[in-house]
Amino acid sequence: MMKKGYIFSLLLTLLYAGIVYYITYPPINITYMGFWIYVFSIIIVYIFLSSMFLFRKSFMDLLNGRERFSFNRYKILFIIPIIIVIILIINFIFSPLFQAKQYYQRITVKTGDFQEEVHEVDFNKLPLLDRDSSLKIGDRTMGQMSELVSQFDVSNQYTQINYHDEIIRVTPLEYHGFIKWFTNRGTGIKGYITVNSTTGEAKLVKLKKGLKYAPSAYFNENLNRKLQMSYPTFIFDSVNFEIDNDGNPYWVASVIKYVGVGLRREVTGVVILDPITGKSKYYTVDKVPSWVDHVYEADLILEQVNDWGRYKKGFINSIVGQKEVVETTDGYNYLAQDDDVYLYTGITSVISDESNIGFILTNMRTKETKFYGVAGAEEFSAMESAKGQVQQMNYTSTFPLLINLNNRPTYLVSLKDNAGLVKMYAFVDVVDYQKVVVTDSTSGILKASENYLNEIGENIDTSSEIVKEITISSIKDAIIDGNTYYYITDTEEKKYQVSIKVNKNKLPFLKENDIITITYLKENEVIVIKKID
Repeated sequence: MMKKGYIFSLLLTLLYAGIVYYITYPPINITYMGFWIYVFSIIIVYIFLSSMFLFRKSFMDLLNGRERFSFNRYKILFIIPIIIVIILIINFIFSPLFQAKQYYQRITVKTGDFQEEVHEVDFNKLPLLDRDSSLKIGDRTMGQMSELVSQFDVSNQYTQINYHDEIIRVTPLEYHGFIKWFTNRGTGIKGYITVNSTTGEAKLVKLKKGLKYAPSAYFNENLNRKLQMSYPTFIFDSVNFEIDNDGNPYWVASVIKYVGVGLRREVTGVVILDPITGKSKYYTVDKVPSWVDHVYEADLILEQVNDWGRYKKGFINSIVGQKEVVETTDGYNYLAQDDDVYLYTGITSVISDESNIGFILTNMRTKETKFYGVAGAEEFSAMESAKGQVQQMNYTSTFPLLINLNNRPTYLVSLKDNAGLVKMYAFVDVVDYQKVVVTDSTSGILKASENYLNEIGENIDTSSEIVKEITISSIKDAIIDGNTYYYITDTEEKKYQVSIKVNKNKLPFLKENDIITITYLKENEVIVIKKID
């Protein structure tokens, strides 16, 4: 009878372990705290079942105080506090108290030169739309697809990537609950949405074969379960939706490791999973394909930069004295440069309140990080300064973009109304945040920059302007965020963009074969026209 009780208890415990593992799929990794919680729950369940089937009467007597506690009978239960004590000791040894140098060295920060290394701003490649605005545009685009809107939702992923030298946010559609998954799982999720962060143009890309693996799918098709079952010992951090250079969708899952249990998180590589076929491959950080933009997550970069700023002179100094101790500001943003996405955030002294000593740029694919020692206003001061110019409007401010404007570090802030629409652009000097100029967004970003430079006494260098006569091969108009733009191709197959505000009396009447004289600043894939004669 005792033997049957042991077997029955063990089988039920194994059943519990299998069900819980399938539901929660914790990494089988001793450095992950969730794994130990899973193990502890199995031990407790086994003790409970053993008590019920082997010595139920004794167990009840123990609860009622009629029997003394038997160590031999419940000795397996003592494994839990022993493991907890061991974990605490190990983590104490690996804490910053003893290993401040290792925490300081989590990220390598080099010193850079702002004017030489941060390119002069190209407004054709500037992500003017933040994530919230992209969300609204994506939802609007989905609402126009009546055949899909009843079956799918738009995911809130909106990963910002550099795609063919354009800054876009990309997000997949997702199942609208269990029933929609069950009825659509045969064909999968039909596509994904892209939102151009510069122009606001949104597209729904429909796929020939639907996405089978997604976070909103169920059972074995659930993305997180698929990843963990395929790599049971891996600890996954963030999972981002990205597209390669041919527009093929992929899930990019960062794989991390810990020191001790849950300490000093670091990325070791990524698993790239094809959401259509389910095939996946692991890449170490030095072998990640160049089209991938997000290997390291923003919160990990900020954590490591803060450790770099905190423990340079040891643990004691980080608490007492705090000599040369610095930290990141409370916000961050993304910049695009050289076909990569960079995280930007300010660096401030822990004893300072409204000023930065500089800022960092971190490549989100390689983690290459540079510090630029440009002292000036911290971002929230710049945001308040911009809002103060139009305080009667009660606009909200986006977190600033840091740009190189006429070789000066400058904050670009968008001011939005209650509906989330961008109403004004504000340029704020980083060194002196009292230098701020706000321009109505309908005038365009180029006009806003001209107003700012003229206001602070730094006129735009017109010597670099290019004047050219072209013959129109084709001309089309488009309305973007309520503004009309014309797209022109000349007989040399060069492409141009021009706002109707440049010449509203002439642009609507232009047609093929017309000859016009244009003025622009830079040769780009799509040239922005400043003037038409």
